[in-house]
Amino acid sequence: MTTGTNRVDAESLLDWYRETARDLPWRRKDVTAWQILMSEIMLQQTPVVRVEPIWREWVARWPVPSAMAASSQAEVLRAWGKLGYPRRALRLHECAKVLAEEHGDAVPTDVDVLLGLPGIGAYTARAVACFAYGQRVPVVDTNVRRVVARAVHGRAEAGNPSSRDLPETEALLPRRIDHAAIFSAALMELGATVCTARTPDCSRCPLPQCAWVSAGRPVSDVVRKTQKYEGTDRQARGRLLDVLRDATGPVERIRLDLAWTRDPGQRDRALDSLLVDGLIEQTSDGLFALAGEGWTIGVSRPG
Repeated sequence: MTTGTNRVDAESLLDWYRETARDLPWRRKDVTAWQILMSEIMLQQTPVVRVEPIWREWVARWPVPSAMAASSQAEVLRAWGKLGYPRRALRLHECAKVLAEEHGDAVPTDVDVLLGLPGIGAYTARAVACFAYGQRVPVVDTNVRRVVARAVHGRAEAGNPSSRDLPETEALLPRRIDHAAIFSAALMELGATVCTARTPDCSRCPLPQCAWVSAGRPVSDVVRKTQKYEGTDRQARGRLLDVLRDATGPVERIRLDLAWTRDPGQRDRALDSLLVDGLIEQTSDGLFALAGEGWTIGVSRPG
């Protein structure tokens, strides 16, 4: 746990955040909990620059959960575009239906209730409770874990997530609730903009003490595998989804075959996984379309 001087100076961090925080649209005062929830789902493993224009479109199109619930899965998938990991879009659509039908078209404030919603995990539930409702709850993402690892523990990297992450981060939060929520946002901002993974700019860090710097900035002993995208099943799935997003109706199998010719076996695997995940459907006459298009009479898996 965090003891003695191995803490994060809250006052310095809060002052820095108030002066330098990025003006992100989902941080503004008029943003609703539903709109913050949408941003948190979109931002998972996706850069801000890609999320912001899509988020703005969604806020205008689906300002409340019931608006999204009234749309089809296909409409949501098309609007998701190329943000990646499109299952997030389907889960958010499911979540919108539950919010509209069971929660009065509002996002719950309680973390445990949030955790019971479709597609809402430990991070997202706490992020909504904190950033939408100002609650004093620890919000731990990759950026927060990195800052805590360096400033508190003197390690270059946090390593794998552990059960200690939440209680350690909670111990750093200011006691004042209104300060705690801002502190959580500031801690995340510090990791995203200054205390970055590859090129931390310690000269711009607002913290007066950092255990990692005091230790001489020791190199990381964590061995990480570089995740490639080119040629992966994810890329193949994306190419097939692109065809269906751009189509005005169900398409023949040949159009999907032409979208990924480098490895027919990989293409078949990608198509099968899209069907299993419920992202696309196959009509009774063997054509393919996005899930929820309304064209599907009978669904089958490719043979």
